[in-house]
Amino acid sequence: MLIKRPRGWELPEREATPEAVFLNRRALMKGAAGLIGVGALPRLAAAQGSGSEADPTADLYPAPQDPRFTLDRPVTEESVASNYNNFYEFGSSKRVAAAAQRLETRPWSVVIDGMVEEERTLDIDPLIRSMALEERLYRLRCVEAWAMAVPWTGFPLADLVAMARPLSSARFLRFETFMNPDVASGQRQSWYPWPYVEGVTMEEATNELAFMVTGIYGKPLDEQFGAPIRLALPWKYGFKSIKSIVRITFTDERPVSFWEELAPQEYGFWANVNPDVPHPRWSQAEERMLGTDEERPTVIYNGYGEWVASLYEGKEGEKLFM
Repeated sequence: MLIKRPRGWELPEREATPEAVFLNRRALMKGAAGLIGVGALPRLAAAQGSGSEADPTADLYPAPQDPRFTLDRPVTEESVASNYNNFYEFGSSKRVAAAAQRLETRPWSVVIDGMVEEERTLDIDPLIRSMALEERLYRLRCVEAWAMAVPWTGFPLADLVAMARPLSSARFLRFETFMNPDVASGQRQSWYPWPYVEGVTMEEATNELAFMVTGIYGKPLDEQFGAPIRLALPWKYGFKSIKSIVRITFTDERPVSFWEELAPQEYGFWANVNPDVPHPRWSQAEERMLGTDEERPTVIYNGYGEWVASLYEGKEGEKLFM
């Protein structure tokens, strides 16, 4: 695990989807649905419906800000970030915020299974209340070459890993979102490999930057951002930061992610931000800041190299950045 070092670098790398996905109307990213048990998936998926009521954890926000995570530019305006979202479960355009309100985020549970001491199901509200929430200003870099600066609220993924008590043989975490085509019209497109799946190594999961997000802009997470719980991996392209999580499986086999299965020639497992490795159909050398006319040079590992570069030593022969 890397040593914490105060440093004032940039914005978060939230959820985003590859342009190949956007241009070809690929599929919705992972949605979210309640999962109360392995056998309860159909029942809970059917329960997703007409939008969420007041969030039961709203009293926890705003959370204290972690001063280690700062930005070199202004936070993206909430009105901009809230209306420019990749969530392919609800459509392939960026204007899916209204459709995403159909996602009912209570009740909501997250299944922890696979190579753990004990498989269990965690209700979302006790889970959130059991964690020490904090706000982090993270840089977000989409594989489509746009970027945001986002104030996420949540807790380290490492804390959830510790709670799960994985076996020593577990090497990867596989994340999965809900499956409910009645609510998420994008999931009716059969050519997409639903439900949305993503994965990270155990070393990545326990790195202090890996963050489980439950809020944004000082309040509970809105549906279009992946409520009620999502992942933020600020050194990777946004499509790795899976939304609306319902299952986390500890495994010794490397997961095949949604985009990797759909277009392996364009998207791989690692997806680390790198200005020197272009996407097959566009350059990654620069990024466009949403809500402005500004373009900035892309920075290796999205500016978080001092925290994560050591994770990839010895992996030079792999497709690290696609």
